[in-house]
Amino acid sequence: MKSVKLGKKPTVTLVILLFWLIALVTVLLLTLTKTAAAPSGARPVYCVERSDRKVALTFNAAWDDSTTDAVLSTLERYRVKATFFFVGTFAERYPETVVKIHNAGHEVGNHSMTHRDPTAADSETLLREIDACSETLQSLTGVRPALYRAPSGAWNAETVETAAACGMTAIQWSADSVDWKDPSPAELERRVLEKTTPGGILLFHLGKENTAEALPGILDKLLADGYECVTVSELLLPGGSVDPEGVLRPAPAGNAPNT
Repeated sequence: MKSVKLGKKPTVTLVILLFWLIALVTVLLLTLTKTAAAPSGARPVYCVERSDRKVALTFNAAWDDSTTDAVLSTLERYRVKATFFFVGTFAERYPETVVKIHNAGHEVGNHSMTHRDPTAADSETLLREIDACSETLQSLTGVRPALYRAPSGAWNAETVETAAACGMTAIQWSADSVDWKDPSPAELERRVLEKTTPGGILLFHLGKENTAEALPGILDKLLADGYECVTVSELLLPGGSVDPEGVLRPAPAGNAPNT
């Protein structure tokens, strides 16, 4: 009986099939790993489900401090405490502003060191951006921030998880004043008030004259409508969970932590 020799073509075909099989398995494993690293709770808080009418005013500080005194004066007049998210380089440029805001009883949050897009940064850079800002703020106030807000609102699961690893909760917003586009104070007020709901987080910026001008009218209407303005940390619910829409919902009654 003659032996039959296999040609090269079947061998090459088997190698190719084996290569694609390995590639497919690798992709599946990477997908499963990524999914495991991004649990359903790995998202920032946009608003909070509350039975009362509490909301939080927040100010990002990344540009200049020209409206600081006007904003602080208004907040003091209305007896309102707010949360300020500082970029580290802003804090280095205006350290006295950070100290003044902290000493007035307002909450200080982390807005990254240089305001770079966290979703475009590698893990090491992302961690450095967050940690360096916290170090800078702590050196000025003596308090390490408990809250983080991603620059430009850009985030992914890694951003939220890195902030959590640094001991911080990632915070977004539900009512955007879009004051950086310089709308009129009247338009800015209308935009914010129509989007404000109980448990909402309102977004403004330091250094915007239209915000400083609109703030008294906004507070007049919020307080007249029964809202109470608190810091973000006061708004959050201990033990709650963040749903896919970014709403922090309270823990089930049986799982609520002791307070």
